[in-house]
Amino acid sequence: MSLKMFNELTQVFGIPGRESQVAEFVKNELKDYADEFISDAVGNLVAVKKGHGENKKKIMAAAHIDEIGFMVVSITDSGYLKFRAVGGISLHTSYANRVRFRNGVYGCIMTNSNIAEISNNDLNKAYIDIGAKSKEEAEKLVKVGDVAHYVGEFVELANNRLMSKAFDNRSGAYILIESFKKLSNPYNDIYFAFTVQEEVGLRGAKVASNYIKPDIGIAVDVTIAYDTPADSDGNVKLGGGAAVKVIDSTVICDEYLVDTMVKVAEDKKINYQLDVLAGGGTDAGAINQSNDGVRCCGISIPSRYCHSPVCVIDMDDVNACIDLMAEYCECEFKF
Repeated sequence: MSLKMFNELTQVFGIPGRESQVAEFVKNELKDYADEFISDAVGNLVAVKKGHGENKKKIMAAAHIDEIGFMVVSITDSGYLKFRAVGGISLHTSYANRVRFRNGVYGCIMTNSNIAEISNNDLNKAYIDIGAKSKEEAEKLVKVGDVAHYVGEFVELANNRLMSKAFDNRSGAYILIESFKKLSNPYNDIYFAFTVQEEVGLRGAKVASNYIKPDIGIAVDVTIAYDTPADSDGNVKLGGGAAVKVIDSTVICDEYLVDTMVKVAEDKKINYQLDVLAGGGTDAGAINQSNDGVRCCGISIPSRYCHSPVCVIDMDDVNACIDLMAEYCECEFKF
């Protein structure tokens, strides 16, 4: 497993609807491991490996590859950029942070009055400064419809912890990449879907699940770590192991699948914790309601400061998720 590759994966540009560079990165990583790749019109990439089991199931594991971002809606006469969110953007988190456009232009997000007086969602009172002196000069660098993401470098912290932008959900993509590499001859048919546009409504997972028609859906995504002064009312914490999803606002996980996942973790001595999420959702919600209904569960990565340029995760948790995903794909499911 490679921290260098993980670093590179977090920094690739890929806001909702503009994920092609991430998909290409993933495909290049798995080109020597997949039996085949499937791509579709919305931009999903699915890596396939056929299983050998007599009673094998079709498993779809989904990790979305889009990150939250920004799109220019207008340019003022003075050369400032007005923008809209693409995904769940917090103005309070974004204020005074840097952004980078896909063409390499940098800017910073500021507001037209005191940030303390502006609602968290009142983005019309914010602007991006790229240093331009006029509208004409700004238009030579950026145009309406251009997109940007946070600047947030990949940094190693104490205690095997990492900080970066886009761990939601490049950490999930990394887990699928590394667990896929472990599957030399799996029991079940494996469809690892690197999905698009999750941050704007789980759109890619719905499309992928409709053509894969899985027996089992697994969402691999971040979850909230309730171990900071700001978040202390939940169960999941950094360093506690892979978080086995039980419920979120989009899905109630299949009890048999959850119990089986817990048993795998215990039998293989993989550190785990149970993830009961009060809000938020994952691709499991879209997969669960696709076709005639799909049994779903999830493997979650504990994270602090999600949807910010300084998300923090624990690499021990990531490795536990990789091991759990690989072992779970070897189960003989009895239904």
